[in-house]
Amino acid sequence: MIILRLFLNPTKILEMESNIKNKVVVITGASSGLGEATARHLAEQGAMLVLGARRTNLLENIVKEIVSNGGSAIYQAVDVTRKTDVQALIDAALHTYGKVDVLINNAGIMPIAPMTELRTDEWDDMIDINLRGVLYGIAAVLPVFQKQKSGHIINLGSVAGIKVFSPGGTVYSGTKFALRAISEGLRHELDATIRTTIIAPGAVESELKHGTSHAESSVNVKKFYKMAIPASSVARAIAFAIEQPADVDINEIVIRPTAQEF
Repeated sequence: MIILRLFLNPTKILEMESNIKNKVVVITGASSGLGEATARHLAEQGAMLVLGARRTNLLENIVKEIVSNGGSAIYQAVDVTRKTDVQALIDAALHTYGKVDVLINNAGIMPIAPMTELRTDEWDDMIDINLRGVLYGIAAVLPVFQKQKSGHIINLGSVAGIKVFSPGGTVYSGTKFALRAISEGLRHELDATIRTTIIAPGAVESELKHGTSHAESSVNVKKFYKMAIPASSVARAIAFAIEQPADVDINEIVIRPTAQEF
């Protein structure tokens, strides 16, 4: 019998952990769900957080807890559909910490309904938040990264950007397919000093499942999300992408419950 043993170099492990410590990480949609879980996890790893969302009361509590536990974090009201808000978030990071190392474009919504319902207002909202908001984030941070000659853009996609989530999620899938194309195109256009990652979660515990106003679709979404895994699972995946050495670019991570077929 042959026994193979893998010995991990403790020095290498410490080096990867230190790749998160003291990095300035900006997170949109940070007041709950994946954004909040990621903020808390990265704070434990020593990152300095700049948190943006519309619900500042929730952000304030998160920041207070991070700081009381010895971490470093600030927050700012941000509506990602407003270019000036997103730019102001990046400016706040620069003013407070003097740099930005990572931008996590996390803000997103998922109202599910058949296209025959013609809920064009919801279509507009998904395009504005899931796509335009991400593009505003890229536009705000890219000049900073180019000047620094370093940086990391992480976009929160979905398994619905790999396979169409229908019936009901066709427009949502459209935004996530587009986000995947934008992420890959951005990776191809940028030089080796800037990294790009798209995280594609499946059913993960968050407020996304509560964003559906169409009654029948809402029932189906909540049934589907009974298998959801904790938001901390995605937070660890994001940390894994960030902690890699500068010459390693984790371009895409798909993470879903083992019970999820879609």
